[in-house]
Amino acid sequence: MRRSFKWLDYYGQMNPSPRRHRLAAAASLVLLAYTTHAQSLEPTAAGNPPPAVERTAPPKPPVRPRTTPAAAKPAAEAAQPSALTADLFYEILMGEITARSGDPGSGYSLVLDAARRLRDGKLFQRAVEIALQSRSGDAAISAARAWQEALPNSRDARRIELQILIALNRISETVEPLRAEVAATSQIERPLLMAVIARTYGRAADKKLAASVVEQALVDELKSPTTGGLAWATVGRLRLNAGDPSGALDAARKGQAIDPSSEAPSALALELIDPGQPLAEPIVTRYLANNPKASPDLRIAYARTLVENRRFSDASTQLQTLTAARPELAEPWLLLGSLQMQARQEAAAETSLKRYVDLMTAPGQSQDAGDVADRKRGLTQAYLVLSQLAERRKDFQAADRWITRIDSTDNQSAIQGRRASLLAKQGKLPQARELLRALPERTAEERKQKLLAETQLLREAKQYQAAYDLLAQASAAAPDDGDLVYDQAMMAEKLNRLDDMERLLRRLMTLKPESQNAYNALGYSFADRKIRLDEARTLIQKAVQLAPEDPFIADSLGWVEFRLGNTAEAIRILEAAYKTRPDPEIGAHFGEVLWSVGQKDRAVAIWKESLLTDAENETLQETLKRLRVKP
Repeated sequence: MRRSFKWLDYYGQMNPSPRRHRLAAAASLVLLAYTTHAQSLEPTAAGNPPPAVERTAPPKPPVRPRTTPAAAKPAAEAAQPSALTADLFYEILMGEITARSGDPGSGYSLVLDAARRLRDGKLFQRAVEIALQSRSGDAAISAARAWQEALPNSRDARRIELQILIALNRISETVEPLRAEVAATSQIERPLLMAVIARTYGRAADKKLAASVVEQALVDELKSPTTGGLAWATVGRLRLNAGDPSGALDAARKGQAIDPSSEAPSALALELIDPGQPLAEPIVTRYLANNPKASPDLRIAYARTLVENRRFSDASTQLQTLTAARPELAEPWLLLGSLQMQARQEAAAETSLKRYVDLMTAPGQSQDAGDVADRKRGLTQAYLVLSQLAERRKDFQAADRWITRIDSTDNQSAIQGRRASLLAKQGKLPQARELLRALPERTAEERKQKLLAETQLLREAKQYQAAYDLLAQASAAAPDDGDLVYDQAMMAEKLNRLDDMERLLRRLMTLKPESQNAYNALGYSFADRKIRLDEARTLIQKAVQLAPEDPFIADSLGWVEFRLGNTAEAIRILEAAYKTRPDPEIGAHFGEVLWSVGQKDRAVAIWKESLLTDAENETLQETLKRLRVKP
């Protein structure tokens, strides 16, 4: 197994040369590496061994004191011979030549012997490199350990030994060297070291063993109130990497218990937040509540996790806390504004987003390429949301002005699509379609995306026949494109051409037997119309088999169970689906089933929540109108 270790290679890159040049080249390299050897040594008494020299960088030129010409002569007379004798020079030279001439074993032995005699870190490192190049892990370990014996305080030697042992999957042998490395690391450097440990051991083949070994090596740190939080978080990350989330949660709890001021356990717990791990989130909230100066990054990450779990109100609370405490930070304003827009808090959303724009366009911004790209993405999102807010209040000119502020270099299609949508909303559908058709078609995929964008415009304008015809024409040109077949089937459903819809969806099942959307769409269409209900359930169950974690397919299954009269089963399925994904359409169905069994207060609460997410959802609006409910 060949591994690459990026160590200092003072020999440089060499091109193959004729044999007559190899001796001169190797001699030059050895001279280059060791001409300063004598300069760096203090005069030694007769019979004393030369001092250990650990080089990790080229030695600095010696400082020359100002001397008079008379004083210069005694200094020259005091010079001592270098520890690099002619014999050692020759041994190193032969070791290099031998290693490069196809006999790395002999070359390794010569270089390692010279390293021991000179007690020089660079030579030990070179011996390790030769061993690794010859794919001899045992020899590399021997050289690294000989290095430590000669230079007990060498951290480079210990680190290299650790890297090799991990690369060779000899994890159990790393306990003592890792413990020594941790002990030699200052408190200031400990967080970085723990991150390196988690990353390095996380690549081990036996991940459970890696977590156990690190826990053994950190036994003293785990007990210390000063280091316990960070150490337990490191162990927890390795447990999580080994597929043990319960063990990781236990580590996070122990870390916070021993050091409540440490952020590391709560950062670990944040990754564990899940409906199946109810004890993870309290670790995060406890830390944030007890540490007012907690890292803004942690609170932002927590807010993002809440958004992913559709807990928008809780996420907004976290972001409001952060923007009040640190109004100079830009990112929280963007997240908060987006959530406020979604919650129909238009004025607050506009204020938050404008604040973000002001902060991100102020003078003195970082010009680092990564920061520039992040800033560009963030501003694009802010301008799009501000445009949507202006559109909601029917101020189409303001909406277009925000769009024009987007850097169009990488977003031309998105910008034109947005402008087309604004034109369509103003009743200018022909102009909107022309705007989309003017976009370039450099690839087949770009051509397809233009078509789908135009179809979306027609769908939003309820021009279902025109959308159907456009998709039929495109599908005729690309008959095996499943996306086009599916969209055409959905337009047929809007036109109430059920036979056509069924024909297209069954064609899609033939084209793509694993297409869960085809089975789900046909089954849901039957269920929604209260026809062929047994067949509808069979189709949807097939979709569930293909995508068991999809909450929308679960919604279809719950809906067909409701249509079949299995109300209790419908509530069970829909409640789980809504908990996983509180989407307005799922909320509409769940609320109607609850309403049918007399749980009207609960149904209204779910509908109100769904309206906050998307007040214009067609299924939700149709349900409320049919049931004559105004939440």
